[in-house]
Amino acid sequence: MYRNRRSINWGVDSAAAVTQELYECVTSSYGQPDFWGRYLTTIENVSDGLTPEEIRYIRDQGMKIMPIYNNFSEAVGERAGGVAARNAIFQARRLGIGEGSFVFANIENFFNVDAAWITAWVDTFYMSPYRPGFYGDPVEGGFNAAYCEAAAASENVGQQAVIFSAEPKPGTSPKNRIPRYNPARPDCDANVWAWQYGRDSEVCPIDTVLMETRLYEALG
Repeated sequence: MYRNRRSINWGVDSAAAVTQELYECVTSSYGQPDFWGRYLTTIENVSDGLTPEEIRYIRDQGMKIMPIYNNFSEAVGERAGGVAARNAIFQARRLGIGEGSFVFANIENFFNVDAAWITAWVDTFYMSPYRPGFYGDPVEGGFNAAYCEAAAASENVGQQAVIFSAEPKPGTSPKNRIPRYNPARPDCDANVWAWQYGRDSEVCPIDTVLMETRLYEALG
């Protein structure tokens, strides 16, 4: 497990590309994000994939990038987990995401998920310049059981992986009115270093996120 050290950064994530219009919507309504969570690839009717131009724009505004990989619809099986991880690593390299950054597998609460996939994702990242993360819901769906089974079987999972928790959801809020950092956690020891506490803002097409500074410092 990572050493317990906590201070908090505030940011957002979005399926839409970060344009000047979206950035100004967020800063005028919520505040200046410290980081912006974005998807590595385009999935039709789901997410705009990052581009080098967008990355430059995000960094020019003084923000870091939280990379998320979502080009899969279930998280089942060792082979599939390894393939997904290799694809995510390829995309992160292609886009120039900084080495040492965590890359988060987007495991929705309606996905089928098992321990073999989680373990393969972590083990594949262990041999790369990047570090393994999971966006997951410890309350609804199969992520909690799968993660804890993987962590019990593999020290790598418990020691290397970081979780971006989807629960609870008290609602979006500006940077100057954040909730106390209290993400839902799996039933086993886990490094829960980020929390999507507000989903689907009615003002801008974003979610609001809190992140421990030790994760923020590792982002590319």
